[in-house]
Amino acid sequence: MERSFKQEVQSLRLGAGDTFHGEGILAVTKALLQSGVSYVSGYPGAPVSHLVDVLTDASDILDDLGVHFEPAANEAGAAAMLGASIQYPIRGAVTWKSVVGTNVASDALSNLASAGVTGGALIIVGEDYGEGASIIQERTHAFAMKSQVWLLDPRPNLPTIVGMVEHGFALSEASNTPVMLELRIRACHVHGSFVCKDNRAAAISRRNPIAEPKFDFARFCLPPWTYSQEKQKIDVRWPAAVQYISEHKLNEVFTGKHDHLGIIVQGGLYNGVMRSLQRLGLADAYGATDIPIYVLNVTYPLIPSEITDFCRGKKDMLIVEEGQPNYLEQAIKATLQERNVTGSAIHGKNVLPQAGEYTGEVVVTGIAKFLGSAWPQGETAGQWKALTEEIRIAKERAADLLGQPVPVRPPGFCVGCPERPVFSAIKIAEKKIGKTHITGDVGCHIFASLAPFHLGNTMLGYGLGLASGAGIAANFKKRVINIMGDGGFWHNGLTTGVTNAVANGDDGILIIMKNGYAAATGGQRIPTSPGSPRVPSRQPRIDKVLRNVGVKWLKTIHSYTVSSMLKALVEASTTPERGLKVIIADGECQLERQRRIRPLIAKQLSEGKRVVRTRFGIDPDVCTGDHSCIRLSGCPSLTIAPNPDPLRKDPVAKVDNNCVGCGLCGEVAHAAVLCPSFYRAEIIQNPTWWDGIVDRVRRVIIGALRPSRSATAVQ
Repeated sequence: MERSFKQEVQSLRLGAGDTFHGEGILAVTKALLQSGVSYVSGYPGAPVSHLVDVLTDASDILDDLGVHFEPAANEAGAAAMLGASIQYPIRGAVTWKSVVGTNVASDALSNLASAGVTGGALIIVGEDYGEGASIIQERTHAFAMKSQVWLLDPRPNLPTIVGMVEHGFALSEASNTPVMLELRIRACHVHGSFVCKDNRAAAISRRNPIAEPKFDFARFCLPPWTYSQEKQKIDVRWPAAVQYISEHKLNEVFTGKHDHLGIIVQGGLYNGVMRSLQRLGLADAYGATDIPIYVLNVTYPLIPSEITDFCRGKKDMLIVEEGQPNYLEQAIKATLQERNVTGSAIHGKNVLPQAGEYTGEVVVTGIAKFLGSAWPQGETAGQWKALTEEIRIAKERAADLLGQPVPVRPPGFCVGCPERPVFSAIKIAEKKIGKTHITGDVGCHIFASLAPFHLGNTMLGYGLGLASGAGIAANFKKRVINIMGDGGFWHNGLTTGVTNAVANGDDGILIIMKNGYAAATGGQRIPTSPGSPRVPSRQPRIDKVLRNVGVKWLKTIHSYTVSSMLKALVEASTTPERGLKVIIADGECQLERQRRIRPLIAKQLSEGKRVVRTRFGIDPDVCTGDHSCIRLSGCPSLTIAPNPDPLRKDPVAKVDNNCVGCGLCGEVAHAAVLCPSFYRAEIIQNPTWWDGIVDRVRRVIIGALRPSRSATAVQ
């Protein structure tokens, strides 16, 4: 896994009155246990991937409480588990990455939102929006509005986050509606403390199961009940949610001395606003503010009475809402107009960027612009513009000092990644079969679209590598190559891609990267991970599943054998046999492999056992300096070094200390017939007496074969 929480999860056992210290995601897990949750599911995705890790490491604590935790095959499977809360008063929680995860889960979520719930249903989504996001730039807010699912956006501090988890379940039950809790990356990783409550074992759990089934036609999403469900959303559930939010004061108001101004902010952006006000001299480090702030810990539904009460009498208002469309700004303006609250000038996207992440610099600049126009003219006039100018000058000075733009640092494959040799083989194969369209997939393999490979023409979604190639394959002269990871295969690639392609007689090539993990999200387990299943004898095998659904042309090749992969690619591209051709590139994720073997190696060394480590190197006297090895492998451990020969100016290739001994560099050199400058060495730690004898014999032989200095000297 990306990180082990074995030690940290012990804090989940804290009881009433104890103080919890830790990270946001760990606090969310503690809040789930304090809320009496019965079951939890999810699928990993940034920035909430490690919630799945925490739950996995806390399995003994969950068992003590009778909480059932089941990692789902995809987000749709996780969302479908919430169906348990439709008929029965049991609490369930699920987690995934938004918005792509929510899109996958949307079928189940739409049905869930229509039917309504009896027990609390909480959906924890990682709001992956902004410069560091790994997905398209969309917001969860749109889905919440579309299905009338209530959306919580808590202030990024642990007491508020924990409180919103507990209120989320209660709000769900009070309004018979599923509730979403969105957490930005800063909320997930924020550190702090809160006073704990006792963990609660649910009244209904696997330790105290349901005895009799419950049946209610009104909970089925079939006509005519769907019409009454829609009406109930508006007439019953919505007012109940508004009442609960208002009575329990889930949104917060922070008063200030400048009552003619006000700021309305999404809860997740509160810290950025407060930091900006501090820089402007209008707030302190303890949360006291000179400008009143209305914090929307619940961004949907909005509470009209709270909005009008806050805005009444204020001359200028600023709405800090990240992303587009500006749902909150539009809704607040409409609310004020409907309730005849006039005289307030509403600012938002006119002083803040229309789209993009609201970083600290963006927010402070936007607030300064707002104050520059809204602040009464006088001795303070111009100070806000001065701050904006100060920021601009600082950026220009930094650019002058650097002398040139900071080079971009796109993501790339890890050292020794088993997927890199596959793309090296494709690059070499292009010399024989020519270029063809390559469909990518969500996962590490999409990095092949970047330098040095530049392989990949389209990418449509997780597990959709093969399905997304169907349209182009039917209209392309050559066979299209489709890429899919084993995580994507189990996510939905088997059904939407493989089964459909076989049934339709598609003639294409599918490469499945079998690295054993959901590697791109941090190395979470999938059905075919080493030692993954609870019942090892029932672990599924990708090759057998492919055979069972009708794949005839199938080869499994060790990822690092470039020559074998090259041969298979050429054969798959040129064979007259029609139908889907699948190549399973089998190689464990190198990052996970290193995490797995390093503790074992350290233990062996501490016990004095013999350990052999493989390293590769380049003979600088043989290297020609054409750097084909770097261009064809792109391994970060391959770099350049000054040429030792004073008569040659080109720098030579060099293998640095990050090498993990995967052998790709030598394999590429062999498969592409590049050069003989690579050598393989074995580093022996805690050598035996026999190793010492062999080493001495080798030194004697090499010394005897080496020419003397006098024989090589220029006469």
